[in-house]
Amino acid sequence: MLKEQFLQDLKKVYELIKERTARINSLYSLIDNDKQKEYKLLKNALKICALRPTKQNKIAILTRIINLREDMIVTALEQSGKNKDEIEKALFALYDETAKFHIKHHKELLKKIEKERLLSPFYRTLINGIHEIGIALTAWQPKWTKHIINTINPMLLSEFKDDKNIIIFLKNNALFDINSDGTLADRSYSVLIKDNDGYKSVSYAVAFWQDAEKTAKLITKLTTKLEIQNDDIYDAKEAYILYLLTLKNALLTKENSKLIAAWQDVDRVWMSIKTPIQIGHMLEYYEDHYKKAVALEWDIRLCNPQNQNDDRTQSRILKMYEKLFLKAGGKQHVYEKSVKNVKKSLLFISRPMLYYAAQFNGLFSAQVVPNDEFVSQECGKKIFAYPDNILESIRAKPFMKISNEVLGTKFLRNERELIFKKSSIWHQIYEITTIGHEFGHILWMDEDTESMMNRNGVFKNIEEFKATTGGLIAFFNDLDDTLLPYVVSDIIKRSIGLISCMKTAEIEPYYCEALIHLAALFESGILSFGEKLEICINTQTYTNLIEWYSHTYLDLAKHYLAKKDAKEFLDRFAVKDENVYMPVDKSIKRFVAYYWELYQAIGRDIDTNDSRENWI
Repeated sequence: MLKEQFLQDLKKVYELIKERTARINSLYSLIDNDKQKEYKLLKNALKICALRPTKQNKIAILTRIINLREDMIVTALEQSGKNKDEIEKALFALYDETAKFHIKHHKELLKKIEKERLLSPFYRTLINGIHEIGIALTAWQPKWTKHIINTINPMLLSEFKDDKNIIIFLKNNALFDINSDGTLADRSYSVLIKDNDGYKSVSYAVAFWQDAEKTAKLITKLTTKLEIQNDDIYDAKEAYILYLLTLKNALLTKENSKLIAAWQDVDRVWMSIKTPIQIGHMLEYYEDHYKKAVALEWDIRLCNPQNQNDDRTQSRILKMYEKLFLKAGGKQHVYEKSVKNVKKSLLFISRPMLYYAAQFNGLFSAQVVPNDEFVSQECGKKIFAYPDNILESIRAKPFMKISNEVLGTKFLRNERELIFKKSSIWHQIYEITTIGHEFGHILWMDEDTESMMNRNGVFKNIEEFKATTGGLIAFFNDLDDTLLPYVVSDIIKRSIGLISCMKTAEIEPYYCEALIHLAALFESGILSFGEKLEICINTQTYTNLIEWYSHTYLDLAKHYLAKKDAKEFLDRFAVKDENVYMPVDKSIKRFVAYYWELYQAIGRDIDTNDSRENWI
């Protein structure tokens, strides 16, 4: 009976999160209404950035606060004439405003849970403690960003001129973290410090001791409270406590040689927690392109108790992988490793319940973790997907002029039919393209694949394409003709939209992925560009596209199995041009340049030909 009541409480909390998301998304109405009491949030943010209250600037601010994306506000600040230092100052101030806004909503949610006595005492104690830790990590995150992203990395680039030279320098001077077997790790929990003798690497605990110590004390405070509680629902008390204590140990580890092992222990214990209340910790790197320092992620993902255990995508992926592996000619142990990891992966259909620190610079649309292949071989992976959240976010955003200008009315009408009128089909497309993407990450990987392929520091810039295309090939091999047009439209829309992130460093892997997808779309004849973009969708171009992906994905699989430098594959499609990646193909390059220029001009303009109100 206890568990039945707990599941009912989970449903209530899931609905409370849905209501909170709707309230946050509704703030887009401030663009045309300065009489709402919430307008002071927007007014204050505009003042911080010294921006005029135009519609374009308002939507840039609201996109930063609501959707946690910086690309629009960076464009707005640049176009207003702000210099680099002024932009950095404004972005840090907006981070603080965004964090305060969302933490306020977190507190309101926690108060409701407490007032209605939802969940159990153990889980209420747990989530309140995670919240306290999250506030501490939120204060730590700007220091992490200032030191690594805004100080050390520009120094490295200035001194060594390009990414390749920086990676060579870091390797030659033993500045990467190392695995327990002495090999180079594919990520770091340490930062560079420069002194009179040059650069040295120190752990987070050494570089940010006060923040690490404060976080550790809050973890101790939480575990002490949990010790006197009982988890009568899932009997996961000991697992949560061990996880938190192992996390504290990793945060306080000072010796660089012990860092990777300490964080591997965190991931191992974390993998044993399988309850609907999942904690997300420091798992991934995207911001730091050189030393691959893991960001300060921290959150709780609440699983939807009514939408779990669907293994369709997993079955498609396994079927495709078995078929292709024979063609790719890889070693049997790699095949067995990937299959084992796919089968052991746990899929959690979730909502972000609480989120902090690095998450205030962008939430995941989905995630597969841990990245550590040693841990995954032992324990498998967890896949998190947030379809409800993503769909609600898409529905809430104003329609943008640039979409109509580039994609045209017919294309957008079909897209809006899908988003607003065909939610069940939308969820199937999300499953193919997004959940398929996360399973796609698992394939073709050996323990040292990432470190071997990352010799020029661009592994992530092909890995995201590998992941998405794995999901696509699995779908193409088990083709549903009724869904194919929607899948292709999703590829078109996402690939073009990501051009706007050309200069957003932490999204570079997805931007590079988009450039490769654009090669597929142009070479298949689906897209062409003269003075305007032309979209040609018919049986022949569909066939061309599927053949292109099938051929290219097999080539990529062989590239992974041979553990070749990722740059060799990326160079076929995109190369650095004035410090940003641009397509190799001249026609695609002209289109990307056209879209980027158009984005600078009208990327923040709202579409006056149609509005979401017509579709609600």
